[in-house]
Amino acid sequence: MNPPALEQGPEDRLQALGLTLPKPAAPVAAYVPTVEANGMLYVSGQVSFQNNQLMVGRLGDDRDLAYGVQAARACGLMVLAQIKAALGSLDRVERVVKLNIFVNSDPRFTDQPKVGNGASELMVDVFGDAGKHARAAVGVPTLPMGAAVEVDAIVAVRPA
Repeated sequence: MNPPALEQGPEDRLQALGLTLPKPAAPVAAYVPTVEANGMLYVSGQVSFQNNQLMVGRLGDDRDLAYGVQAARACGLMVLAQIKAALGSLDRVERVVKLNIFVNSDPRFTDQPKVGNGASELMVDVFGDAGKHARAAVGVPTLPMGAAVEVDAIVAVRPA
């Protein structure tokens, strides 16, 4: 599917892509989902859910690259849901500054950057050039609740 016209705002592009944001996940420990400070919104790590089910597994072991990309995209959708919950609208996002991608992976698995593209390409589809961001994509031995992927974000925001 081709991304929608960039003249549209992020909310319109999300709709044109046929995407529905999930309900923002509640924190599972002593933290808040987002913090807005000095024109920036910091989004806590979001794990991958699909059809209200946690996407679990270890890449390069019991899960393949395609599953990882899908899980990273699901994390990206949850990041967007948290942004919208915090700001009221994705249209307040000025720029996606950075994503950190954590991939539950076997030590021999080295395609973490390809997994991360699931979230990164979603940001560009929704925000256009403002969705292009700095990024880290790293393999980790485990993630909370056995999640396959976790993504956190930093975004620059426009005043309300």
